[in-house]
Amino acid sequence: MHLDKDCYGTIALAWILGLAAIYLINRSITIQYVSKPLIVIVFVFICFVTWFHRVPHRQPLGDERSVLSVADGKVVIVEKVYEKEYLKKECIQVSVYMNFFDVHANFWPMSGEITYYKYHPGKHLMAFYPKASEKNEHSSIAMKNEFGEVFFRQIAGTFARRIVCYAKEGEQEERGKQCGIIKFGSRIDMFLPLDADIKVKVGDLTRTCETVIAEL
Repeated sequence: MHLDKDCYGTIALAWILGLAAIYLINRSITIQYVSKPLIVIVFVFICFVTWFHRVPHRQPLGDERSVLSVADGKVVIVEKVYEKEYLKKECIQVSVYMNFFDVHANFWPMSGEITYYKYHPGKHLMAFYPKASEKNEHSSIAMKNEFGEVFFRQIAGTFARRIVCYAKEGEQEERGKQCGIIKFGSRIDMFLPLDADIKVKVGDLTRTCETVIAEL
């Protein structure tokens, strides 16, 4: 496991502000049963911010037909929808919601060519809110291989203020490699062909790289 390279600034800021707060608490509060718990709370917060931006080492399961989960989390939607941004056809939508304690690093769901990428600035509604998929800040990515094309969105939540995505149109990517990270509370929407064999249901817990969402 390592820390995400695009989050060093956020982590450094948390440490600077946290250590400054600890210094001020030590200098201004002389009552130890008040100051010590406050110091512990600040230190736990610093450690949490650092831990939150972790990138685990995962071994992808399945084969080239398998579409893996982009994120750790809980399946909150499995339904047929019309995808109007890129695919412009009916698909099976599978959405995974990440809470504060899930890994927020995201990984390519399959190997293939990036056929579409677009960043959308937007609002910061609760990530499980149905309209969050369209109204919230999000990145849209499509990738294709010989077995089919998959479209997915990284969606920011209420507290998220930045989405990192490494997608570049025309590049070949390998399943199980990191494709980005969403900071603080978020959701992944995946749009799969109607003939895909869906392997998850609402309520299932997923692990990025290790949970097969569907077979193409």
